[in-house]
Amino acid sequence: MLGFLWPGAAVHLLPLAEGFIKLIKMMLAPIVFCFVINGILHAGDLKTAGRVALKTILYFEAITTIALLIGVVVTFQLKPGTGMNVDLSRLDPRSIQSFVGNVSHATDVKGFLLNIIPSTFLSAFAKGDILQVLLLAVLFGCAIQLTGKKGRPVGALIESVSDVLFRIVGLIVRLSPLGVFGAVAFTVGNFGFGTIQQLGQLVLTYYAACALFLFVVLGLVMRICGLNLLKFIIYLKSEVLIALGSSSSDAVMPMVMAKLQHLGIKETTVGLVIPTGYTFNLDGFSIWLTCATIFIAQATNTPLDSGTLALILAVSLLTSKGAHGIPGSATVVLAATLTAIPSIPVIGIALILSVDKLMGFFRVALNLIGNCVGAVAIGAWEGQLDLARARRVLNGEDIFQAKEIDMSSLERRA
Repeated sequence: MLGFLWPGAAVHLLPLAEGFIKLIKMMLAPIVFCFVINGILHAGDLKTAGRVALKTILYFEAITTIALLIGVVVTFQLKPGTGMNVDLSRLDPRSIQSFVGNVSHATDVKGFLLNIIPSTFLSAFAKGDILQVLLLAVLFGCAIQLTGKKGRPVGALIESVSDVLFRIVGLIVRLSPLGVFGAVAFTVGNFGFGTIQQLGQLVLTYYAACALFLFVVLGLVMRICGLNLLKFIIYLKSEVLIALGSSSSDAVMPMVMAKLQHLGIKETTVGLVIPTGYTFNLDGFSIWLTCATIFIAQATNTPLDSGTLALILAVSLLTSKGAHGIPGSATVVLAATLTAIPSIPVIGIALILSVDKLMGFFRVALNLIGNCVGAVAIGAWEGQLDLARARRVLNGEDIFQAKEIDMSSLERRA
């Protein structure tokens, strides 16, 4: 309402959203570090943690490929860009310079892999790089396990620190309404509802592809696990709405990890699956990547034969893995994808800049839901999901209390 009626005032409320997200992000690195270590220590043996990690990567690769395929098929069939006949000479190349300049971050596979290794132990925490923190946590947790009796006091200390960190997050979460208010007001005030009309077909096509993936693919995964997808989304509604409003799944990672553990998924699975999924399982992003690529090809009258479609799929499977943590990641990775497909002009990115934010809301929300469903799937696959408890929780018989966000440690001690 504020963004629509008083856009001039609404655009100045962005600091509310930025401040809330920064408060959450400052807690992510230490929380992931402690949570993953606790998961390894409670796994019983290192083989269990390794098996969970391997199954997580296999599951995410399969699901990401399906998401990319859905984006390709839906956009190719609905043809939202056909008939636009865009004159490339009228597009301003300056509008995409900042994104194209960062393409190397998304295409350099060697650099991506080496970047997982931090320069120093503390630099990973200083940068807030989740993959680097995850690597350190796995090494640290394994070392404590191998140390035996001498390592137990360190493990107990980390568990106590984890309880304190989750209590801090519980306090920060109280500010989420202000953060979401600022984000939505800014977006509506700055971009307006008129942008939907300009490229409405692309937006609707993307929403259709997301709905197909959500209710068919993820719905089937949840059914195989013995749970209901809609009840699961309702259980996570607060986190999904915060992600929608703030356009950041980082803002809800700690709460999601606590809720999934309350659902009945073992700490080992939650601690490994969720942080890994933030890099390797971007379902909403994957669908958007192929939708946007094919839309640009259609709008610029670029022929799309089976070879080009296969190339789009193969390139997107690689570039989508480097998205998290790059400034302007969605557009940067799209630029990287188009750079690797010579027949589609990179300048076509300028066509979708005006509606990227509108698709970004659902992109982030679907990423979040996909990762949470992944945790359920891996938990069920590994036998680390208490199905009876999960059903009670989803039926509202065992309610999660946000003010008791550190209750997981109390349950372990009990």
